[in-house]
Amino acid sequence: MRIVAISNQKGGVGKTTTAVNLSACLAQRGVRVLLVDLDPQANATSGLGLAQEDGGSLYSALVDGTDPRLAIRSTRLPNLSIIRSHQELAGCEIELAQSGNHLARLREVLEPLRSSGHFDYAILDTAPSLGVLMTGALAAADELIVPIQCEYFGLEGLSKIVSITQQIRDCGANPNLLLEGIVMTMFDSRANLANQVVNDVRNYFAETVYQTIIPRTVRLGEAPSFGKSIIEYEPTGKGALSYVALADEFIARRSGQTAQVPAAA
Repeated sequence: MRIVAISNQKGGVGKTTTAVNLSACLAQRGVRVLLVDLDPQANATSGLGLAQEDGGSLYSALVDGTDPRLAIRSTRLPNLSIIRSHQELAGCEIELAQSGNHLARLREVLEPLRSSGHFDYAILDTAPSLGVLMTGALAAADELIVPIQCEYFGLEGLSKIVSITQQIRDCGANPNLLLEGIVMTMFDSRANLANQVVNDVRNYFAETVYQTIIPRTVRLGEAPSFGKSIIEYEPTGKGALSYVALADEFIARRSGQTAQVPAAA
């Protein structure tokens, strides 16, 4: 099982939208995915129509050492399971910060899941902050995917997460952490700045940037309020087609193939 963190310390960049919909589209392609909601706001949990539940998060595993496999729940989507979040994770931040191994703790907790052979990927949806859970996710992950919105402030957020990633490597917490990909989100083709941001990021980060661009659409914003992924809510819409293409590109990168990427809308 490969562990993929979807992270950006800046909020409002489509991080949870990407975590939920990439997970759903990979599952649709037959990939066995475990979505781990590490944000105390639990947006990935509610975005799939699931309720928060006391004891349903990784809190007990992180703090008390319970088996993380007990927190796994199936979803209505074949091949997609989830470990839900709960506001109790906010308290977990404080407790872990007081421990001596807070950076390594999440990696230790996820190890039984990695070795179980039940999943191909664990996708970690992290909080938009520089807290213990987010840095712990980076220390636990094999790969990092950074969603950034196609706006000027997105460039600032990207530079910061790249710097944090390097710090995680340099301090020895996770020297092999790979910045696997950057996903451009909330793209509006009518805005000159959006096109400029995409070009700037691609010029600097080259092949790290996914060719698939996620458009800004009303349906992507509506889907979570119905507790559905975009491929359930509007399977033939621009948002769904973009996330399906992103999943195909994700798979193709790992198999050495070339994915068919639709033109940005």
